[in-house]
Amino acid sequence: GGILALLFFWIHTGSLWPLGRYEQILALLFYLLTANGIVGYILQKIYPGHLTQTGLEIIYERIPAEIVEIRESAEALILECTQSTGVETLAQYYLETFDWFFRKPRFFASHAVGRQKASHWLRQQVATVKRYLNDAEGAYLAKLQILAETKNKIDIHYALQTVLKSWLLVHVPLTVAVLVFVIWHILLVHAYAL
Repeated sequence: GGILALLFFWIHTGSLWPLGRYEQILALLFYLLTANGIVGYILQKIYPGHLTQTGLEIIYERIPAEIVEIRESAEALILECTQSTGVETLAQYYLETFDWFFRKPRFFASHAVGRQKASHWLRQQVATVKRYLNDAEGAYLAKLQILAETKNKIDIHYALQTVLKSWLLVHVPLTVAVLVFVIWHILLVHAYAL
């Protein structure tokens, strides 16, 4: 529909770029709306598949609470590890690296464009610390890795759902602006046609 409207717009104006200032503003708004609509159409075709591939379903507004829950579980796990093993290697590494990761959604841009930067980062952190841990700490690291992978899936949802919601927050005002300008344009044409 948007592409067809663009075609009708060109037929109506008789050119790609009109001469009058008002018409140029209307054309610019119309082009922005069309481009934004195409981007939105592409996002709505690609992102739901990526969200489904995570194997996790989460409501956008629940994401902050879920992240807090996972962070608290990770911190409790680290505390339990330190108390039961008497060694602080994993706890120290957690404070230096994983604490940053569990604080809030991370790797937004990477998730938004479909890259796996977060997964690579997680694997690298786990591989780095694993060689310094004894068997008991290794078991806790495996549990921490599961929590981190779940948190990464939530981060993917946060990034993709934020982009989809933000797209709508751009598209709706552009649509309203175009409609207002079109109505004003129709009124002016009929007023001066008399």
